[in-house]
Amino acid sequence: MPPKKQVRTLWISDTHLGSKGCQAELLAEFLKSYECQQLYLVGDIIDGWRMRKHLYWPQSHSNVLRRLLTLAKRGTRVVYITGNHDEFLRRYSPLLFGNIELADEAQYTSATGERWLITHGDLFDVITRYHRWIAFLGDSAYETSLVLNRWFNALRRRLGWGYWSLSAYLKHRVKKAVSFISDYEEALAHECRRRGFHGVICGHIHHAEMRKIGEVRYLNCGDWVESCTAMVEELDGTLRLIHWREERLRQQPDQQQPLALAS
Repeated sequence: MPPKKQVRTLWISDTHLGSKGCQAELLAEFLKSYECQQLYLVGDIIDGWRMRKHLYWPQSHSNVLRRLLTLAKRGTRVVYITGNHDEFLRRYSPLLFGNIELADEAQYTSATGERWLITHGDLFDVITRYHRWIAFLGDSAYETSLVLNRWFNALRRRLGWGYWSLSAYLKHRVKKAVSFISDYEEALAHECRRRGFHGVICGHIHHAEMRKIGEVRYLNCGDWVESCTAMVEELDGTLRLIHWREERLRQQPDQQQPLALAS
């Protein structure tokens, strides 16, 4: 591995540890590649919904937790923002356990002086908040699409092709899904304007994004099920979106194939 990259802050969301879709090997590799002063876990880190149905916890998922605890022990400020899949933790927030802070949302000031709202985002999702049975039904359909996605990419690897997310493609081809994403982003931008924030850093919809909505900056971390993305603030205050699959190939040009998906 090349030397660790020094950054000011990292944000990751929607890792879904405890589910078969979690790209834990890639996530552990990513966390080993960076040293940061602050790390924000922006919700759905542990998939409580999935673990209620069946227990799935391979060694790779324990490795991710061990890495997070190691970062906290070595001086990184780790803030765990609760989401809808790990909402069982909300009864305990705000709380400091060990070197990790637990909260439902947080405020962040960047190196350039901008004020950011850090939230998972499920509270701005009308379906998750008011129609939970639809949310659970949609989650089951999403899990099925991920199973198909694993088989599809297993075939692509045999043909020597790279990873391509079938589930993400199907999601963004559906007109209602695209409309939902737009409404979700607008709702978060409205909340930022109301509370005087320069922007928001969130997760929840598994769609990595950096854009402006009016005067508000909208940043979505994406996920570690399909896109394997994270948000980073460099030491000079520059914010950028990391696509880890592409970045690791640039760091390791001799490696042709991505790590195997969980089965």
